[in-house]
Amino acid sequence: MKKTNNDRRDFLGKLALGATAFASAPVLGGVSQHLENKKEEMKAIKKVRALGFQWETLDPFLFCVHHEDKYPKGNDNFGPDASALEGRQLGSDFNLKDGWRMYHGKEVPGFPGHPHRGFETLTVVRKGMVDHSDSAGGAGRYGDGDLQWMTAGSGLMHSEMFPLIKKDEENPLELFQIWLNLPKKSKMETPDYKMFWSEDIPNFKQENAYIEVLAGELFDKKSPTPPNPSWANDPTNHVGVYNIQVDENTLFNLPATAEGVNRTIFFYEGAELKINGETIPEYHAVDVEPTSELKFETGNNKIKFLVLQGQPINEPVVQHGPFVMNSRQEIQEAFADYQRTQFGGWPWPKYEQVHDRERGRFAKFSDGTLVERS
Repeated sequence: MKKTNNDRRDFLGKLALGATAFASAPVLGGVSQHLENKKEEMKAIKKVRALGFQWETLDPFLFCVHHEDKYPKGNDNFGPDASALEGRQLGSDFNLKDGWRMYHGKEVPGFPGHPHRGFETLTVVRKGMVDHSDSAGGAGRYGDGDLQWMTAGSGLMHSEMFPLIKKDEENPLELFQIWLNLPKKSKMETPDYKMFWSEDIPNFKQENAYIEVLAGELFDKKSPTPPNPSWANDPTNHVGVYNIQVDENTLFNLPATAEGVNRTIFFYEGAELKINGETIPEYHAVDVEPTSELKFETGNNKIKFLVLQGQPINEPVVQHGPFVMNSRQEIQEAFADYQRTQFGGWPWPKYEQVHDRERGRFAKFSDGTLVERS
């Protein structure tokens, strides 16, 4: 039970009365130090909150979603068999029936062509593959640890489909999609995307933890460089995205970051976690004091958590669906521009665009550059 200040004073007073002058000095000193340490640990935890399907985030982030779908074997059209689609609200299927969702896809799971303006998407694929296509002519297939960093800027249509490539076995998918805001000065930049291939992302062991530095720097390991317009491109903004797994029955220390940074721990897998002595329920987020070192203590389970941190942009945020701007007028302009130009139109045969089954990981950029990975 948390002691009030009065409780604490009463306790110290009674302790002093029952001790000799010789003994009370070291005892009181030890108790005072213990209480100071406890106060410091409590100060580190600012807020604990339950996680839903869409995770609430702090500025400069807009939100995060953790997708985990146990997709079945695929058919010739990269989707589940027709019998598995019965009883689903195709076009808007967000119910976890049979362990997976179709989302906005009707034939292939995923998100068919849709527009964005004014922010960035970071799509971190833990398992499975994502097929990307966009209105600037970009395309790609990425997954199994890759990260796509897409800057929507002035406006882009793109599709994010989850093709069931394997026909003879299941197609599990797990990914995080993180929306990172753009400052006003960068909201109308030319749209583009970068690929952070898994081979280029720092992935290492530190103490009893396995760490991926998806964005930013941690333990002197740096991620690939974010796009130029990004808030994360300036290291003084301390933007960090770290995915961390800690072994069971062990301790791990996450170093402090800069003052003024918003930092949140998303505890998304495992049980029996304490942060600075406070028990954290599974599938909860913890907003923490950035200048405090965080001491993670695990029980009989491995735990996984995602860290999102960054200096806040501190600008007005007006969001309407896929557009994030600084004012209502700018949102109206975004809708008008999209209706007029379709942000370049859709150059692909289908809005649920997928690539050849035999195709490996690749990225085709708007300037025609093609990068292929095995």
